[in-house]
Amino acid sequence: MCDTMVALGNSTKSGNVIFAKNSDRQPNEPLLMIRIPRKSHPPGAKVKCTYITIDQVSETFEVLLLKPSWMWGAEMGANEYGLNIGNEAVFTKVKQGPDALLGMDLVRLALERCKTSTEALHLITELLQKHGQGGNCGYEKRFVYHNSFLIADRDSAWVLETAGPYWAAEKVKDVRAISNRLSIGKDFDLAHPELIDYAVSKGWCKSEEDFDFARCYSNQLITRFSGSASRQKACSTRLQREKGRITVETMMEILRSHDESLGGKSPFTRSALSSVCMHGGGLVGDHTTGSYVAELAEPLDTYWITGGSTPCISVFKPFWLTDNNVVFSEEQEQDALDFWLLREEFHRLVLQNKVFELKKHLQQGAELERRSLEKAAALGSRRDPKELEAIMAEAWQAEDKLMKTIVNRSRPNAGEIKGNLLFRRYWKKQTEKLGFHKRTNP
Repeated sequence: MCDTMVALGNSTKSGNVIFAKNSDRQPNEPLLMIRIPRKSHPPGAKVKCTYITIDQVSETFEVLLLKPSWMWGAEMGANEYGLNIGNEAVFTKVKQGPDALLGMDLVRLALERCKTSTEALHLITELLQKHGQGGNCGYEKRFVYHNSFLIADRDSAWVLETAGPYWAAEKVKDVRAISNRLSIGKDFDLAHPELIDYAVSKGWCKSEEDFDFARCYSNQLITRFSGSASRQKACSTRLQREKGRITVETMMEILRSHDESLGGKSPFTRSALSSVCMHGGGLVGDHTTGSYVAELAEPLDTYWITGGSTPCISVFKPFWLTDNNVVFSEEQEQDALDFWLLREEFHRLVLQNKVFELKKHLQQGAELERRSLEKAAALGSRRDPKELEAIMAEAWQAEDKLMKTIVNRSRPNAGEIKGNLLFRRYWKKQTEKLGFHKRTNP
């Protein structure tokens, strides 16, 4: 489960495209920050994706990936040309195929091979036709789905929604949000040539005049239980209301938002499937394992990454694709895992009510984030690598110190998970699986 948004330059305060996503997955599944440089590949080279091997291209671009620890592909990411892509699980009437490309594989392949949103749209649909999509996407339990994508560059964006090999695409005009549901109806800009004929042949619609992609292809039952309608509405409503003055901070606020159905109750005492900031703990639903906002502008795009789960208690930190070692390389996956696990332990300590003075700690994190936002805004069009390095170093080091201090202080404290019996059992079991209950300070 996820939510992805974009606001084109005609809808933002800065005039730059702003892209954002929450990755909602099984709560113990680490989401790693990995940076991969541009690479050359010999003729005939192959690339092993999560399940299948396909032909490699002669050159792959530098990419920033936020990827599930066990997958080849990524939930979201960017490349050196400012191309950004996020995918969503969608639930359709088309039967699942055999192991093939995952939606996450398609995200990474497009980032490594394309410069613009239109190029990425065409590549993904070509790969779908050639290799198909399919395979288990779940970490601790089997979970299969088809995919939709929000694809953005510094000037334009596309929504691509799929159902097996079939697809429809809509060009974004100003603002757009996608969630775990097909949302393209009658008005699409591009589509699979057999899209309508297949739906008519299956009896999902009566005729071409009756065709509506989302209505005809959606598995309505699973889609309804995904909570996506509430989340997509929350994102879209806020984007429409703020159109013309949308900022990075606007996107951060949306990613941190909770559904009104909570009635003011703490999301740390009950699950929140319908919240953009998703909290696990129920029979159905995942948890937000990572969050990301990108402001796309020449000469250098600015990225804001939590590097951990649960954005309502996390700090967004600035990142630029300069010559720095802030984000981990492929050879540093264990370090990337440790980074995510530290922040996840903080989340579990909050759940267990072991973090004394939580409000104070969150205020400290908010102050760190505010200072970084102010410094980034003060740069204007300046992109001096040394200045960027200093801003990143201060932000990431200060947040890391804060996290380690809170976790070390909180581990020995007494506390217990609040909420109903199902919620308490769910998080007790998940936390034991990660081994946090055994951790003590040296």
